[in-house]
Amino acid sequence: MPRPWSETEFAGLLALSDVFCFYGAGPSFAMGRVVVGEAELLTLAVDPRAQGQGLGRTALQSYEDAAAARGAEVSFLEVAANNHTAIKLYMSHGYSESGTRRGYYTDADGAKVDALVLSKPLVKV
Repeated sequence: MPRPWSETEFAGLLALSDVFCFYGAGPSFAMGRVVVGEAELLTLAVDPRAQGQGLGRTALQSYEDAAAARGAEVSFLEVAANNHTAIKLYMSHGYSESGTRRGYYTDADGAKVDALVLSKPLVKV
C-alpha cells in the first residue's frame, strides 16, 4: 500500500478553501474538494479495528452529499490498483473505472503501483 499522508500534508490541504472534511460515525473520515463542478475524493479512512462495519460506505455517502451540495456534478478519485477492498467499496457505490495512472503510487518497499481513476456522476438524471 502507498505510504500514509503526513500531518503536514493533511494540514496543508485543510487550509485550502475548496477542501472539506467529513468525520463519519465512529473512527472514520472522508476528505474532498470541489472545483468547477468536479469533486475529488482526496482520501477516505477507517480505523483498521473498525473496518467491515459500514463506516467507509457511510463516510463515502456523506462526502458525495457534501460535494453535491457544493455544486459538484461528478466525483472522481484515484485508488491503488492493489487496494482491492477500497476498489470493491467504490465499485459497489456506483463508481466505474475511467483511466489508469501508471506508477502513480510508491509502496513502502519502493515498488511502483498504478492508480485506477474512478468516477461517478452525482447528478441524478
